[in-house]
This record gives sequence, structure tokens and C-alpha cells, in this order.
Amino acid sequence: MDELLSHVSVETLFRDMAEQVGLQWLAGRTGGGRTLSSETIQKPTLALIGHLNFVHPNRVQVLGCAEMDYLRGLSATGLQEAIDHLFSNDLAAIVVSNGEAVPPPLREAAERTGTPLFTSSLASPILMSFLGHYLTQRLAETTSQHGVFLEVLGQGVLVKGDAGVGKSELALELITRGHRLVADDVVELKHVAPETLEGNCPTLLRDFLEVRGLGILNIRFLFGETAVKRQKNLKLIVELVHPQEIGEVGLNRLDMVASTENILGVAIPKVRIPVAAGRNLAVLVEVAVRNHILKSRGINPVEQFIKRQQAAIDGGD
Repeated sequence: MDELLSHVSVETLFRDMAEQVGLQWLAGRTGGGRTLSSETIQKPTLALIGHLNFVHPNRVQVLGCAEMDYLRGLSATGLQEAIDHLFSNDLAAIVVSNGEAVPPPLREAAERTGTPLFTSSLASPILMSFLGHYLTQRLAETTSQHGVFLEVLGQGVLVKGDAGVGKSELALELITRGHRLVADDVVELKHVAPETLEGNCPTLLRDFLEVRGLGILNIRFLFGETAVKRQKNLKLIVELVHPQEIGEVGLNRLDMVASTENILGVAIPKVRIPVAAGRNLAVLVEVAVRNHILKSRGINPVEQFIKRQQAAIDGGD
């Protein structure tokens, strides 16, 4: 699937976060279309005294108590110089936190340069946390994967396979066993942390599962609120395959056919389960998830068996 880089404008940030963090737009409304390119929220204290390398373009700059105290202690000339230093780069927006009063020269510079200037009553650390989390979500690399995404035993599991292999039927059985549906057919994945992919369901498909012979089912209505989940971090990929696709070489009797799949630079553990008549795939997926949890805790049954076997061989010599 294609990978996409997300973008967000200052106007969108204001619309989404104004109520949550109490943003008031004081000046620079002509800059609402400025695009944010980083989730980093800065407090540019050093930039106010001329260290321009601490000001980065296309980011949100937060002025807290320390910055405003510094500005208030300057002469009129010094204040203007500090503000000129701050606006000498292409800032996306400035937020004055802690309900601090905004000096007229700061408001005038924002209006003159078309730089959005906001105020918030929240303390700067709390404000930066809210805005940073929002931008991390909105600016994360995204991609889409075909399959059924579920929460199984608390783990995000993406079930993949060719059309008609039985993904939806397996998902339906897992749901009846108490597991949760996140997305059917298409799952949107966001790279929200160095080793973390968050899976979401497109709004249009939310709560629905298509099963051959039954059509489109509303899982929320059929099984209740606890049968669906809005989002989940991807921890394991289960690929359903026909036995002939793996062959005798691939059928490792000591372990499932385990590997990893790289998505947005993150290696996700993957198991390939052969589909055959009479196999209880729901049980196999549950066991695959339990086995994955054990491995993540450093417990590998294959290694344990090999060590026991080697000990038996050594003892017999």
C-alpha cells in the first residue's frame, strides 16, 4: 500500500483544539493556512535573545511564564529587538500560555507578518503536551493495509490473506468468542512512535463486517458496544495461506512459519497459518497471539524444547 505524509494547517489545529485547550486567536488570521511540518512544540527562550538556531520554521512556538517575564523586563527597544528575532523565521504559530498578557508589539508583529497568535489559560507544560499529542497523531506517516484488524487477547492483530480465504468468517468467529473488531477490509496505520503503529478504521467502514453469504453486518448492533473498538496498536500479523503456498519446506514442525513484515519502517511479527478443512482457525489465532505474548516476555517454547532435546542428547553420550 502507498505511504502518505500527513499535513495539518494552523487553522485546522485551532478548529480541532480551541475548545480543549482554551485557545483564543488574537492576531495573524491571514496565516491560518500555514502548514505545520513537525509535531515538536517549542519554548524559544534563547531565540528571544538572538539565538536564531533555536527557532525552527513551520512549528508552534509557546511563550510561557519565563519568556513573558523576560520580555516584560526589557526596555522598549530591547523588547522590539527580541520580538524581531522571534519573527525573523517562518513560524507556523505562537501561543502565549498561562493566561499571560500579550505585549502590543508582539500582537503588532504577528499581524504584520501574518503569523497566527493565540493565547491559552493552560500552563505551558500542559498546553505543550496536548498540542504535541495532537500533532503526533495528525502528522504521523500513514499507510493502509487490506485485511481484518481485531483486538485478540488485548493485542492488535491484522488478519491478511487472499480474497475468499476466510478472513471475515474467522473474524466473525473470533468476535463471538469475545474478541473485538477494529476494522474490516481496510485498516489505516499511523506511525505514532518509533516502534509503534496505530491501527484505525476508516469512518465509512466503522462497525461493519462483510461476510460472504450473510452480507454486511453491523457488529455493534449484533454483539453490543464491547464487540468493537475504535483503534488499537498493531502487534501481530496473521496471514492465512493455502498449504501449497508454504510447501513442505515452510512447514516447520518446531514453530509456526514466523517472520516479520516491515510497515512504515517498523518490523511487525508475522505468522502464516495454512488453511485446510477441519482446522479451527479461531483457536489457532488465539494460540498464535498467546505465543506472541510469551515471546515478547522472553519465553520461547521452541528454544526451550531445543535446549531440552540437546540436554537429552548430551546426557546420552
